[in-house]
Amino acid sequence: MATVLSVSGSPSASSRTNRLLRHLDQRLIAQGHEVIPLDVRTIPAEALLGADFRHPAIVEATELFERADGVVVGTPVYKASYSGVLKALLDLLPQYALAGKTVLPLATGGSTAHVLAIDYALRPVLSSMGAAHIVQGWFTLDKDITVREDGVLTVAPTATEALVQVVDQFSTVLGRTPLLAAAS
Repeated sequence: MATVLSVSGSPSASSRTNRLLRHLDQRLIAQGHEVIPLDVRTIPAEALLGADFRHPAIVEATELFERADGVVVGTPVYKASYSGVLKALLDLLPQYALAGKTVLPLATGGSTAHVLAIDYALRPVLSSMGAAHIVQGWFTLDKDITVREDGVLTVAPTATEALVQVVDQFSTVLGRTPLLAAAS
């Protein structure tokens, strides 16, 4: 089907955001998509903070965005906005790095007070980068995401239902993209 770049904007390897994204990646893979995970925290800080466009890690990230048909962007919400490491990466990508792409924005946070962070902070940036279609995103409360001692992720039933719906909508749009292109 499609190639999906799954971008975790969490600065922590053990974050709920990162684990949730990798969990959702499995659903996309089961639907026939190729999923490429990108954890922004693994890009060297000197490349991100020094705005080193030629750093091999930045060049590689840019190539991953170019290759993708769709992009899932997940971020924890800090101070009513997306994470700083995600901002640093997005700032280093070409202006229209999302041109022609379908994008699914996801966020996690500790309070429903931040539920609009996707629409008021993340969506405008994704749109300015040329995203062809930004599907409905979803904000998941941290309390609805638990990781057992054995590493298994559990998501509360109501959050699971909503996440399945937005991921399936994203998958459906991706599945239709090649058919529309072929009809032209």
